[in-house]
Amino acid sequence: MRLPLYQIDAFADAVFKGNPAGVVPLEAWLADELMQAIAAENNLSETAFFIRQGDEYGLRWFTPAVEVDLCGHATLATAFLIFTRLDPERGRVRFHTRSGVLEVLRVGERLEMDFPAWPPKPCPEPPGLAAALGATPQEVLASRDYLVRLESAEAVAALKPDFAGLGRLDRAVIVTAEGQGCDFVSRFFAPNFGIDEDPVTGSAHSTLIPYWSQRLGKENLFARQISQRVGTLYCRDRGDRVLRRFGVALANRDLADAGPGELDDPLVLGLLRFLFLAVD
Repeated sequence: MRLPLYQIDAFADAVFKGNPAGVVPLEAWLADELMQAIAAENNLSETAFFIRQGDEYGLRWFTPAVEVDLCGHATLATAFLIFTRLDPERGRVRFHTRSGVLEVLRVGERLEMDFPAWPPKPCPEPPGLAAALGATPQEVLASRDYLVRLESAEAVAALKPDFAGLGRLDRAVIVTAEGQGCDFVSRFFAPNFGIDEDPVTGSAHSTLIPYWSQRLGKENLFARQISQRVGTLYCRDRGDRVLRRFGVALANRDLADAGPGELDDPLVLGLLRFLFLAVD
């Protein structure tokens, strides 16, 4: 069996930025063990697998180590593939997932995702958290993940965590601060899920957006995740259950077809890689 494997950058405004996701279209679900093995071999923070279900789709996400309940950037990348390659007449796509039904809409040249909101609540600081981060939290909260606010964007950027220490915690860790030139910045660490640092994490913003919306008194927010690759997100708080996020996925054409200098042009929206995966 030969399966197409796409690699697409999401939450990016230039090639080689944002968060790369693997996307594998299927006619029927493979065995869980096989999808996990493919994700491990792919070695990206997430690989998405999807099947058609009538006019909608089933969608699952795997890190190199485990299947996860929600992944924003791989959802965005999957929707982009459907909109640009598989069904370009569509303006909306609905995915059935372990986190319920997720919807992505085409809005001009961007995609808009409607995701659940996970407002964080104050919690005791877990033992070892500050030591593993190498920083003193100003505030610690929790939802699916721990949310740690630091004093400044510079403090977030300067973090050099002890990943082994973070991996001993019972949750992944979002670190955030008020931004400069944006509303807030963040980084996301999940070594206990096989991801030391995720470049740009859509699902983390299910917690970040309600937190910063309340703190700043704003419904519309502009965010940057300041990993080495950097990603940008345009966000809107829509209440307790859902939020809407905007992102750019770089996908449309093969890099092999790009002319001289084109990779420096942010308007080049290209399919980064199209591979064939041989499965016995």
